[in-house]
Amino acid sequence: MSNFSKVFSAELEGINARLIDVEVDTLVGLHSFNIVGLADKALSEAKERVNSALKNSDIKPPNKENRKITVNLAPADVKKTGSQYDLAIAIGYALTTEQIRPFETKDKVFVGELALNGELRSVNGALSIAEMAVEAGYKYLFLPKANAQEANIIKGLHVVPIENLKELINFLENPEKMEVLSKSIAKRDEKEKDFKITLDDIRGQENAKRALIIAAAGGHNLLMTGTPGAGKSILAESIISILPDATPEESIEITKVWSAAGLAKNGLIYTRPFRAPHHSASIVSIVGGGTNPHPGEISLAHRGVLFLDEFPEFPRSVLESLRQPLETGEVRVARAKATLTFPARFTLVAAMNPCPCGYFGDKEHECRCTANEVFKYEKRISGPLLDRIDLQIVVPRVSVGELMEKKINGGTEVTSRARAQVQKARDIQFKRFSNKSSSRLIFTNAEMSSKECEELITLSSDSEIFLKKILEDNLVSARGYYRILKTARTIADLEESVDVKKEHLSEAFSYRIRNRE
Repeated sequence: MSNFSKVFSAELEGINARLIDVEVDTLVGLHSFNIVGLADKALSEAKERVNSALKNSDIKPPNKENRKITVNLAPADVKKTGSQYDLAIAIGYALTTEQIRPFETKDKVFVGELALNGELRSVNGALSIAEMAVEAGYKYLFLPKANAQEANIIKGLHVVPIENLKELINFLENPEKMEVLSKSIAKRDEKEKDFKITLDDIRGQENAKRALIIAAAGGHNLLMTGTPGAGKSILAESIISILPDATPEESIEITKVWSAAGLAKNGLIYTRPFRAPHHSASIVSIVGGGTNPHPGEISLAHRGVLFLDEFPEFPRSVLESLRQPLETGEVRVARAKATLTFPARFTLVAAMNPCPCGYFGDKEHECRCTANEVFKYEKRISGPLLDRIDLQIVVPRVSVGELMEKKINGGTEVTSRARAQVQKARDIQFKRFSNKSSSRLIFTNAEMSSKECEELITLSSDSEIFLKKILEDNLVSARGYYRILKTARTIADLEESVDVKKEHLSEAFSYRIRNRE
């Protein structure tokens, strides 16, 4: 006699989920328990976890039966990884052996790792799994209680939080007892706005602060060059204090990435991420990938800031791998059987010294580097990569007078004013992009394509003459031309100007010239 059942679970591919059929078949005979369907080591070990969890949930486990048990994970040509199949395998087995009352399986998805005592541990990618379940037409998602708030963000799905296997069986046999979370988006946590560093903590550096405001308002990339101790790192960290909260759409994007990486907390992530990997980090940790591809630092910085200190010290392979994501806002990780795409729409903030010793051009310290060493140091940053950085500034040494200057009015007015400016500029951009003809969803000026620049950026007559002149007098690439336009549009938005004027173009162009003081 053969018994068969099929329930549904999910596999995480990058940051997206895929539906997996979990088929369980039993035959009378000598005991064996096999899992087939390209299962990895963690999944092969599910047999032991399922045995103990079922035993401790008052269900006769497979190792106490003279049965040949086969678990098939379909489609069989997709590699299955992780421990999230434990719950589906346990329920499928209990259903096949008629140890629980039959129920409708076609509208339910089960994910969760089982502890030996039957309790459920959290899994990665709950938000992506919930999104997939809704798109596939499923009504219920059973998952660990720790993941429930995150999955509940997706509308059109009944999310059922489970603490242990015994509780799940009780729910399935008594549907009226099923606790379904209410559909409410988690409130913003005001405590998350307590920033470690703000603009008010920085003495002087008015030009650098101006560049930070422009970068924050339009999502533009920024490179700061200066001597050691000039304040480049603290300037980079302060940009988070003036960035607006993520929109609901951006929050879902951020949460999906962090959930897939196992870093998400309960509910939506509203604060924009700030990632600062060390220059010794590998290309996989920065870009993403690995044996089981996972998001890298550039994806974890999605809709936030990626800070690369000691920019030239990063391996050339890492720096050149940034070129595609800086242009397209995504990174593609190619594997033999599939190509995964991770979102990577971040604002790059980079900092570097002017030379290996750090004091080239400094008036107070003598540079010990030769002209050739300075040249080779600068050449570590390729021209194509520099061309993708809109704002390139020199951060000078802070004078003693500025350093000893005391804060006024409690020291919060500069950050508050800058944050208000950035928010107003973002609101102007949101309104502009909401009215555009293209259906592509964009949030900042830096994301505009060349076609959208032509449609949405209006130049005054004297601005066109001025732009033509600076393009004729200076070697500017086609990419550089559009990046100047986008930066000028952001500067105009900060001043609430409808047209891009001559002075906006002039300031935008000045940030493309890397002059040393």
